[in-house]
Amino acid sequence: MKAGLEIGLHAVVVAVNKDGPQVLIVPEPQPDADPIAALPFGPFDPEKHRTLDIGLRNWVEAQTRLSLGYVEQLYTFGDQGRTRAVAQGDINLVSIGYLALVRIPDKASKAKTLNWQGWYSFFPWEDWRNGLPKLLSEVLLPALADWVRQAPDQASGADGLERLARFRLAFGCDLPKSGNPTITSWDEERVLERYELMYEAGLVEEALSDGAVQTRTIESGSGREMLHDHRRILATAIARLRAKLKYRPVVFELMPNDFTLTELQSTVEMLSGRKVHKQNFRRLVETAELVEPTGAQSSQTGGRPAALYRFRRKILRERPAPGLRIGTRG
Repeated sequence: MKAGLEIGLHAVVVAVNKDGPQVLIVPEPQPDADPIAALPFGPFDPEKHRTLDIGLRNWVEAQTRLSLGYVEQLYTFGDQGRTRAVAQGDINLVSIGYLALVRIPDKASKAKTLNWQGWYSFFPWEDWRNGLPKLLSEVLLPALADWVRQAPDQASGADGLERLARFRLAFGCDLPKSGNPTITSWDEERVLERYELMYEAGLVEEALSDGAVQTRTIESGSGREMLHDHRRILATAIARLRAKLKYRPVVFELMPNDFTLTELQSTVEMLSGRKVHKQNFRRLVETAELVEPTGAQSSQTGGRPAALYRFRRKILRERPAPGLRIGTRG
């Protein structure tokens, strides 16, 4: 008997607050275990949902009471073994991932009970705002280096590249014959490649849960586990958003109507996981004509009042609006 086919819709709903980038989570009950973090998701029902987009919005609203605004399709995930049901041969699940950008509702909103979790709790090695994370340099890189050295020329991954080549590309470093590698070129967009390499090396909990490895390579520190391949979908969304920041003004979907340039810069840094040059940032924002002053000032800065700005939306009608391709610092 052939396994059935089901189309699932998964939403990576992203917002930003003072603590950093947040992702909307719905705890998934597990038999005899604590709930595990999951993205809002549900099956596509062609009898109820006229389009995939409508189906996704309906599922998110049903599970979280949140109505989505900006939504774009990410990727279709159809690998075998993605879920335990697939592994058991009961069903073939093809999931379509979406990225949604929202502003966190205020405390008076009916959606105040939403479960927002910082995305760096799932990817702690991706936050470079304070420099190279110790977790990466002292735990993950040494463990990955040991795994690569076991079979550097062995082809792995969907692209068929050798372990060593994938390691160099994902982490921006070479592999010395002995000792720990040193990162010389970090590409913040390679979130998915890093996660997939760590999965294959047995460094993340999902590899153990899925049966991809039999023993955990490290005891802890590789981020919070998510249901099935939801962390892989989240990695795809983070990579997409980080790339899109550079060529489209999507960051303004996450900003309040009025903001200071410091708040805008902080949001870009939170999302990219990197510090940026203040002067270069402000020069780019002004040259690109992305914002316009409101004429008001903010008294929430803790010091001298700062000028408030808003996104100049008519730029979208004037010409292709650029993103914020700025240089990083440190």
